[in-house]
Formats: sequence, C-alpha cells, structure tokens
Amino acid sequence: MAKVTEIVEKLAAPVVEQAGCQLWDVEYVREAGQWYLRLYLDKPGGVDILDCEAVSRAVSDLLDEADPIEGSYVFEVSSAGAERPLKRPRDFAQFMGSPVLLKLYKAQDGQKEFAGTLTGYGEDGAVTVTVGGREMTFPKSQVALCRLRVEF
Repeated sequence: MAKVTEIVEKLAAPVVEQAGCQLWDVEYVREAGQWYLRLYLDKPGGVDILDCEAVSRAVSDLLDEADPIEGSYVFEVSSAGAERPLKRPRDFAQFMGSPVLLKLYKAQDGQKEFAGTLTGYGEDGAVTVTVGGREMTFPKSQVALCRLRVEF
C-alpha cells in the first residue's frame, strides 16, 4: 500500500505545476497529538501567499474528494523556505556549490554541526562539504540533516 505522502504527491503535483510552482516536499507528521499534512512549494523568484492559497484551495478539494487519509488532520501549504532541508539526490544536485549547514547524529572531532559549501553527493548518499578550505565527507548514516544556509 502506498504511503500517504506518495498518494498526496500524485494528487497535488498537477495542481502545483498548473499554479507555476514545483512541489518541493510532502510531509505527514504527528505533532502535539495532531496530524499535519504539509505541502512545500518552490518556484523561481519565490513562492508568495497567493501561490499557497491557490494551491491550498485546489488540493484541499482533491483531498476531500479522494479522501486518502483516515481521521482528522491539519492541512498546510507553504514555501519550502530559504533554509530548506535537502533530502533527495536531485535536491543536492540542484544546490551543489551552495552554502549549507550539516548536522550529525554524533559528534565528529568534537563537533555536530558543520557550516560550509556543498561540494559533493555520492550515489551512496554520502555528503561532502568544504569547511574553511577543508573537504569533509560524511556517510549518509551519520547525517541527521543537511539544509541550505543563508549568508548575510
């Protein structure tokens, strides 16, 4: 049986594309005893509130019709954000050379966080970050999070 996120992605993708956006991610999570279904959008020049509203209305109607989720949930549509997490190989490829913050599950050399430039992504999911001129590669199993980092 398909996961909720996969079903919702198939329902929402055409609507999101019609609105001129890209479906960045679908998240179905339980927080503080409540289920949340979230769509994250992206588009060149950025996503605005009107994009989110248009997609929300159209996808909400599709969800009501298809009814892929048992029980109640909160439905949210938002921008993927400037400091979005990178999850899929295509995310890493798109943002190669960009500033990132990489967080590890366990400290390495006394550190759990590394701010640098994304310089590699292996077929095995290993992430390479250049920090202060030093190239560091972390196996997928050690990486808790890799997200874009905005520099000021």
